[in-house]
Amino acid sequence: MAGRRTVRHRAIVLDRTKLGEQDLILTMLSVGGEQLRVVAKGARKPGGRFAARTELFCDVDMLVSEGRSLGVLSEAQVLDAHEGVRLSLEALSCASAVAEVARFTCYEDMADPFLHPLLSRALLACEQATDRQHLDVVFSAYAFKVLSHAGWRPVLDACVACGEPSAARLSVRAGGVLCESCAREYEGAEPVDERVVGWIAALVGSTFDALLASVINEETSSLLLSFAHTWAATHLDVRLRAVEFFAGM
Repeated sequence: MAGRRTVRHRAIVLDRTKLGEQDLILTMLSVGGEQLRVVAKGARKPGGRFAARTELFCDVDMLVSEGRSLGVLSEAQVLDAHEGVRLSLEALSCASAVAEVARFTCYEDMADPFLHPLLSRALLACEQATDRQHLDVVFSAYAFKVLSHAGWRPVLDACVACGEPSAARLSVRAGGVLCESCAREYEGAEPVDERVVGWIAALVGSTFDALLASVINEETSSLLLSFAHTWAATHLDVRLRAVEFFAGM
């Protein structure tokens, strides 16, 4: 690597793609909010120096050397491995769903300092959640928060079409709640009550600490997860396979 410029980064591992027999391409979210793609040579080799430092969800301090197309990892130190998400399949699946949405909401050469701390807190919340209902809430909160930041904030205080204060249905394509009259114009608008609308508003506006301390039943948490999944998949225009797996557990 002599003569090549080396840059220090801090980033969270979002995805790992096999490259050759022993290497990986890491997709990461930097502390500045940019998406990074880095080659980790030998990361798939058992006992390799990068094997344990490039696991999914690891928050890594690293040195990256310039390559022809992608940077090449030269040094890495784990700052936070988020080990707690590996203690149960449900927590691991929730963290994977969060990381998948994170991957589709960050971009190369487009800094956004909001993204890294939000993702870091969401992964910590995956570790802190004590039951399935609160894991549903953690994913749903992350999805609505990051998409609201990106410009897809749901309109919840009045009908998005006519401004009528009563809301009877939620339409992802319309961008929020609809009254019964306007809902006829939007295929797929789903019935929603004030309690669920209040929960969606809380997912956007409340802290993870407050959400983790809240009381919620399985029916409501499953409904919120379904809305969050549909909201993310529709507005990002992608199939979210990790979210599908988590929702189907």
